[in-house]
Amino acid sequence: MKITVVGAGAVGASCAEYIAIKDFASEVVLVDIKEGYAEGKAMDLMQTASLNGFDTKITGTTGDYSKTAGSHLAIITSGIPRKPGMTREELIGINAGIVKTVAQSILAHSPEVIIMVVSNPMDTMTYLVHKATGLPKHRIIGMGGALDSARFKYRLAEAVGAPISDIDGMVIGGHSDTGMVPLSRLATRNSVPVSNFVSEERLGQVVEDTKVGGATLTKLLGTSAWYAPGAAVSAMAQAIVCDQKKMFPCSTLLEGEYGLSDICIGVPVILGVNGIEEIVTIPLNDQEKAKLAESAEGVRKTNSLLDVS
Repeated sequence: MKITVVGAGAVGASCAEYIAIKDFASEVVLVDIKEGYAEGKAMDLMQTASLNGFDTKITGTTGDYSKTAGSHLAIITSGIPRKPGMTREELIGINAGIVKTVAQSILAHSPEVIIMVVSNPMDTMTYLVHKATGLPKHRIIGMGGALDSARFKYRLAEAVGAPISDIDGMVIGGHSDTGMVPLSRLATRNSVPVSNFVSEERLGQVVEDTKVGGATLTKLLGTSAWYAPGAAVSAMAQAIVCDQKKMFPCSTLLEGEYGLSDICIGVPVILGVNGIEEIVTIPLNDQEKAKLAESAEGVRKTNSLLDVS
């Protein structure tokens, strides 16, 4: 199957690289507005094919969306990256116009496409794509929870002193420093609650470190992270293209689930060839419900800044 990645910057190129290395797509098309940039990234990546052992064809184009025709999945990473001290929400004014135009351009050539949104503020950009395109909810997916959960598991493994393969954990809620809801109560090490291995205080620190995971990297790098976002996108893309029916926390349009409506926010879903095939309802305690509701209010506040006309 053919996959389009819009935005050939660090995140988009990492998405393309990881997808190619996993060798589950027939073709990846990189799109960028900077003249020659996507073409150069595609050529550089193709010159690793014999070294990394993949047959995925990678091509690049400067804004010619006709070359994306027939894509099963399109990943939108375009927009300005977050700078030190800048919140994801501050990006909305610039990135909203970019994401809306990109989504419409993709659909003009691939009317059956599934769209995955990576651009920040991600939950609001996902909501914007719904409003701008009118696509069925299962075909619009926001990538945030998968990345946040990977960061959560990294911090949990660090605290427990265990390999990450031993750790399972999930983050729901908004993809923002204040909106994330790491479900520490449900986190496990090989099915044993992590609370058996670390103190409540240490677990609380894990939660806080997870919530500022993106900001921490932005401060260190001077821009947004790209390796982990690219890996998260590739895992979700593989679940869709290969119809794996895997569960990921993703930003999806809720219509009563979790007591929320007319909002895109991170909850667990099953991903398959049709996109979001099921929204999974997990039992939350009163504290977790309150945190999710608070997170939703934050997302709604950002959504209110959108011009969806």
